[in-house]
Amino acid sequence: MLAGDRTDHRTDPDRPDPAEPVAARLSTLDRYLPVWIIAAMVLGLLLGRLVPGLDKALGAVKIGEVSLPIAIGLLVMMYPVLAKVRYAETDRVTADRRLMGLSLVLNWVVGPALMFALAWLFLPDLPAYRTGLIIVGLARCIAMVLIWNDLACGDREAAAVLVAINSVFQVVAFAALGWFYLQVLPGWLGLSTTSVEFSVGAIAVSVLVFLGIPLVAGFVTRVVGERRRGREWYEGTLLPRLGPWALYGLLFTIVLLFALQGDAITSRPWDVARIALPLVAYFAIMFGGSLLAGRGAGLSYARATTVAFTAAGNNFELAIAVAIGTFGVTSGQALAGVVGPLIEVPVLVGLVYVSLYAAPRLFPGDPTLPRRSTLSPASASASARSSI
Repeated sequence: MLAGDRTDHRTDPDRPDPAEPVAARLSTLDRYLPVWIIAAMVLGLLLGRLVPGLDKALGAVKIGEVSLPIAIGLLVMMYPVLAKVRYAETDRVTADRRLMGLSLVLNWVVGPALMFALAWLFLPDLPAYRTGLIIVGLARCIAMVLIWNDLACGDREAAAVLVAINSVFQVVAFAALGWFYLQVLPGWLGLSTTSVEFSVGAIAVSVLVFLGIPLVAGFVTRVVGERRRGREWYEGTLLPRLGPWALYGLLFTIVLLFALQGDAITSRPWDVARIALPLVAYFAIMFGGSLLAGRGAGLSYARATTVAFTAAGNNFELAIAVAIGTFGVTSGQALAGVVGPLIEVPVLVGLVYVSLYAAPRLFPGDPTLPRRSTLSPASASASARSSI
């Protein structure tokens, strides 16, 4: 058994047969999960385009720079995932130096550098969009990554710890990294520079609200639930009831995000396509490279998947807030941030399926491979797995 793994399912009859197609193991609802997500995106775009003043109404009340309805959607989305974490076992994660070291390097060295390179490669003539993409690359994901990781049957405890570490780094290092990638490094390379200032306070508020609240709620729910009714009831009865709300919150958030920016996206389709190209390349390279790096480092499937999703995901809420606060709501930098979720959501949903499909092929015999009953995104989110 690999270091840090807890349960061996190699003899489990429900463990997936590598030769069986993934689609054959999905229910009708699970099989069309990407359709529901795409439908939410289309609905949001149509609402933003067709309903006058909707963006102003949604943005009337904010938490920091994020619309209150979107904030509610994010909290509903993250709470069930964090309620599934076995917090008493997170010490197993922090003791795994390979996991911690690889995650830090991928998130704070490789990720921002790769986005910087792709932004300059694909958008050398569009400085505003290029700057917006670089900002996206600096904003490491602290929200939706928990959903993607859970759907792909990654290690929940590892995801919670890595997200917490990324949150601390984000507050401490975001401004310095922005200065380095927008002023210092371009100057060294003989490229044009961008002068920008970031609010550390705004970043801290974003982290405390969108991670702190659901983290505390999830922790309290598990502690109280297990003390009063026991772990068997908590994971066998309560979690399956809470689980679907993560997907409901995700779909609700997607509708609102795209409704807020529907007009901007649909009125400039060519600009959106130009911005989308480096983003697609970024997600594919970061996820694939991180998954293979985790495998090469000897991590289990569950932890390699967690590393891959935390490295590939970005905190587009923070990126949009920073771009709007620094450059204005109608700026090219803000549009680049808005295009982020437009591309990230369907691409990372696709990568969930790629991860599940590749699991038995890249990690044959691994004890943390998803079982047959959880080898689909929707059922993985709704069930309380004990295999990780």
